[in-house]
Amino acid sequence: MTNTPTTMVELHGGPLDGEHAPVDPTDPDPWTAIISDGCTHPGGRSLYAPDEAGVWRWVRDIPWEAM
Repeated sequence: MTNTPTTMVELHGGPLDGEHAPVDPTDPDPWTAIISDGCTHPGGRSLYAPDEAGVWRWVRDIPWEAM
């Protein structure tokens, strides 16, 4: 069993604005897709990724079928 490092980040914009989520800072392709009641697709995910400054911003909502 491997211990994956996680860091809590604040999400900006979109339906999860102001929420905090754990992310893996060593992931070479960092993003997170979180189930959200405010997602435009029922049962879908809200996608967040870091911008150039490292701020985790809402990118778009993804339908469940696209995951």
